[in-house]
Amino acid sequence: MAKTREIKKRIKAVGNIRRITKTMQMIATSKFARAQQAATATKPYTEGLFGLVTELAATAGDVRHPLINGSDNVEPGAKEIVLVITSDRGLCGPYNASILRTFMNLLRTSGGKDGAGTIELVGKKGAGFLRYNGIPVAKQHAIGDKPTFEAIANLASEYMSRFTSGQITGVKVVFMKFHSAGRQSPEVMQLLPLKPPASKAGKDGGAGSTAMQYDFSPDATELLGDLLPETVKATLFQVFNDAIVSEHVARMVAMKAATDAAGKMRKLYTRDYNRARQAQITTELSEIIAGAAALG
Repeated sequence: MAKTREIKKRIKAVGNIRRITKTMQMIATSKFARAQQAATATKPYTEGLFGLVTELAATAGDVRHPLINGSDNVEPGAKEIVLVITSDRGLCGPYNASILRTFMNLLRTSGGKDGAGTIELVGKKGAGFLRYNGIPVAKQHAIGDKPTFEAIANLASEYMSRFTSGQITGVKVVFMKFHSAGRQSPEVMQLLPLKPPASKAGKDGGAGSTAMQYDFSPDATELLGDLLPETVKATLFQVFNDAIVSEHVARMVAMKAATDAAGKMRKLYTRDYNRARQAQITTELSEIIAGAAALG
């Protein structure tokens, strides 16, 4: 009797867990739909802006800009900033572990804790990991799961100001890049200095070259001076959008797996309960028959 009562309690507990994970899966699915719409809506603008800047930089010749070439007066001891984007909440499968593993690989290739530069963090889940490994965090940003362009633009402006003044030597971002609902990958992106691809002119020996020639008005330096800061802001905003939608995908998949596992466990417990109940009934019948036979 005690065994069947215990199994019944477990069936009820597993059922409660399944209802919770199912609800969290539905919430994550709803948030994923909104986040995916935001991420895909900003991507054409970001790619178009970066493509325009790349084309201008490639055709304008030897154009120098602090966001491309860096500051001429770098402060002694200036380091690179590594921004690690994790989630504020858990229950999202291997999302945070993949990002932190990528960051640790970057740390090892950069010469350890002293060679990695200044670490800045987004998200509460990465704080405990970095604290446990003794990695100091210079600053933790509270962005949330609904980043606004104004907040990200202010952060990008701060990085650009410190970079052009020589306080830092560059900015790298470790985040989860969103490719599709079925594929996300942790990546390390260099935000500063911007590195537009070199011009392809001359690679084919000049034969059949179709490179476009532009007349700049105003000049290329002034155009890039306006476009490059906007490129940095838009790129960083796209990074945060990719990170948010990837987090929701990971949580949606993790909660679906947990819901399915709870359903299977409930079936197993129900089968065990039926077997235990059948054994208990058989024992009781045997006792009744034995008692009747003794009286007869």
